Amino acid sequence: MRLLLDTTYLLAAVGISVKGLPRDAVIQLSRRGHGISISEVTLFELCANGAKRVAGGGLTGERVSRGIRAVVYDDRIARIPMHDTSVLLTAFRLRRRLSDIIDCLILSSAVNRCDVLVTEDEDILDLSRKDEFQGLLRAVNPEFRVQRLAEIL
Repeated sequence: MRLLLDTTYLLAAVGISVKGLPRDAVIQLSRRGHGISISEVTLFELCANGAKRVAGGGLTGERVSRGIRAVVYDDRIARIPMHDTSVLLTAFRLRRRLSDIIDCLILSSAVNRCDVLVTEDEDILDLSRKDEFQGLLRAVNPEFRVQRLAEIL
């Protein structure tokens, strides 16, 4: 299955732990035979979250930089460009229902290029259950699903 991982699952790469989530989600999913993708905007989010921790003294810039490079050069992780026309057009449609454009780009990347978006984001999970979103899926990717990591593992 082609999975797009939300940024949350990659925060460990830059040194940020997320309570209740395994630090090795990418490894676990890869071992189960899943193809792993991320939106390129995830790299920005990793940088932004890392910069916040660096400014607060919780991380070093070197640690964040090393983690971002690890994600970029990990052959198990495919990157989906956010400038892709289909990704942008779907993101613009999603923006009517999601207030965060980064979430729109991540969800749109998944809808257009993957089978499943793996996320813990409640706004995205709520949207995925709505009829309007299901209508968009019927036009773009009828088999697409949004799931939590626990549902995949």
